[in-house]
Amino acid sequence: MTSGSSIGISTMRPCCRIFCNYKSPAVFGFSPTNFGDSAIRGMLSRSGHHKSTHRYRYNTCDTQIVGYINVIKPNRRDFSISGSNWSLARDFSTSVCINFGSFRPRVVSLIPHVASDFRNQSTSVDSHAHDTSFEKIYIQSGLNVKPLVIEKIETDQGVLEEVSEETCGESNVNLDQLKDLSENKVQSKVSEVEKEAWKLLRDAVVTYCGNPVGTVAANDSADKQPLNYDQVFIRDFVPSALAFLLNGEGEIVKNFLLHTLQLQSWEKTVDCYSPGQGLMPASFKVRTVPLDGNNEAFEEVLDPDFGESAIGRVAPVDSGLWWIILLRAYGKLTGDYTLQDRVDVQTGIRLILKLCLTDGFDMFPSLLVTDGSCMIDRRMGIHGHPLEIQALFYSALRCSREMLIVNDATKSLVAAVSNRLSALCFHMREYYWVDMKKINEIYRYKTEEYSTDAVNKFNIYPEQIPSWLVDWISEDGGYFIGNVQPAHMDFRFFTLGNLWAIVSSLGTTSQNQGILNLIEAKWDDIVAQMPLKICYPALESEEWRIITGCDPKNTPWSYHNGGSWPTLLWQFTLACMKMGRPDLAQKAVDSAGKRLSLDKWPEYYDTRNGRFIGKQSRLMQTWTIAGFLTSKMLLENPEKASLLFWEEDFELLQNCVCMLSKTGRRKCSRFASRSQFLV
Repeated sequence: MTSGSSIGISTMRPCCRIFCNYKSPAVFGFSPTNFGDSAIRGMLSRSGHHKSTHRYRYNTCDTQIVGYINVIKPNRRDFSISGSNWSLARDFSTSVCINFGSFRPRVVSLIPHVASDFRNQSTSVDSHAHDTSFEKIYIQSGLNVKPLVIEKIETDQGVLEEVSEETCGESNVNLDQLKDLSENKVQSKVSEVEKEAWKLLRDAVVTYCGNPVGTVAANDSADKQPLNYDQVFIRDFVPSALAFLLNGEGEIVKNFLLHTLQLQSWEKTVDCYSPGQGLMPASFKVRTVPLDGNNEAFEEVLDPDFGESAIGRVAPVDSGLWWIILLRAYGKLTGDYTLQDRVDVQTGIRLILKLCLTDGFDMFPSLLVTDGSCMIDRRMGIHGHPLEIQALFYSALRCSREMLIVNDATKSLVAAVSNRLSALCFHMREYYWVDMKKINEIYRYKTEEYSTDAVNKFNIYPEQIPSWLVDWISEDGGYFIGNVQPAHMDFRFFTLGNLWAIVSSLGTTSQNQGILNLIEAKWDDIVAQMPLKICYPALESEEWRIITGCDPKNTPWSYHNGGSWPTLLWQFTLACMKMGRPDLAQKAVDSAGKRLSLDKWPEYYDTRNGRFIGKQSRLMQTWTIAGFLTSKMLLENPEKASLLFWEEDFELLQNCVCMLSKTGRRKCSRFASRSQFLV
């Protein structure tokens, strides 16, 4: 037997395409030194069926991890191709989960060794460190969440380690009927609307190999053209996950985190080009396909979408950020931090961070992305450095700093995360924040300034201040604008980014209070009859034609262009509870509760006041349902809500690593800024 601790990065989806004819019984059990077709036939014959030349029909599904070592047949040449580009490597791993009626045999997985070239993919976070740990980290195997834990391996020389396994178990989430919510929920009385919502949420659960792995985006049986709404989206599943976690059901969330982690290393291409390693899919779908073209045998496979099938073919920048945020929430709400400490999960975090922290041409600490790379996944003029991505990026960095295990291999990454947090925090507070004082400052900007001491650093022309903003901004309120680029400030109010600025403490305490003050003062504009506007105001007339490209779905006050999205309710609730304003959240929840059930839980609402169900809105939208439930439970469990947000980190505010004092420049731009950074 040959075993190694170096586990390579697989870039090809493992499949369980094993379909065997067998003529004689075999003893269940095998030696890893002689694991071949005969061993597999022996495993299959354990069921006690010894009929000669009988072919059984069975379903197979991919399985999870075989511990953290490789099981390699000696003298076997692994079928792999490796070069300088990691994405060219091919690894054909075999995993089996076979069902013969009520019989459930042992689950086995073989993972051939594939050499990793990860070290050579240099970025700013570890180009100076001799980090070989990535060559020893498992990325992808099969796709069943229940891991096999290697405890014993039998060899010709004796017993080395013992092997125990957990096979594909049944779901802890009851998919058939609504269980008594009073067992898990803290509240003693559940309204009829909530009971309906829980039933609909459970009906939306997707299973893979008998285990729950997520919820579909929408589950309307009357919808004849579901498009991709029958898939499990990472961003859409977050409120569903929180609802289950707050209700004491953690299995589905754990399964989801592990499955999407394993999808992270799959091969993904658009026109023969592969994006950076570490990219998380926007969504995935469980498909049942014939096994090797045989209609008598079937397998379940996970089919991910990394943007190659999406409208606009844009990679989902926010998926990896949401995954990290949900991973932290799972640990906080369940107390199970062992998931975070797993080597594959730690590697997943590092890959996402490596992708986000890679050196590029940008001079700003904010992430540069294209249009449609987040919840607003259509052209809406948010390309560049949109607020939503920056707020989620900041949150994911804070999560990662909490969860990363600090050792010699990760200390440079942890330092890079801390430095980026400090720079991003300053950048957002200084250049994205507007209130009456800041608008007056912009109104008097001098342009064409050339120096390190320039006040108008982005050469913003005062004429860019829109007329609607002058009368709209409240005296005691403010907000983070949508975007800042050279000679451009997007003054639109984007709700998600501002709410996450509060939740993550990206804003100062006074700024966070200012956001809620503004929402309260402009309640009829941002909340109206259905919480909450995704952005305000809508693009109209010529501006809509130019910026959206005449998008017929993003017409004024519809969908992403000023539409009202009930799923934002849970994030608004969390932000209000952090700032000690649960009354605002309760008011919004009560307003939504009057209509959502009657309107069949729409995806979004149209018109300036949110009075009409969206003209292309899907019904039975899962994250609308889950957002409402999560909001109710957060209000009823403030101690759990406190686990999901961050307080101010004063260490970050004092951390400046620009080292300008050692250059010919006179001073750091932080101290040249006129605005007050520390509030």
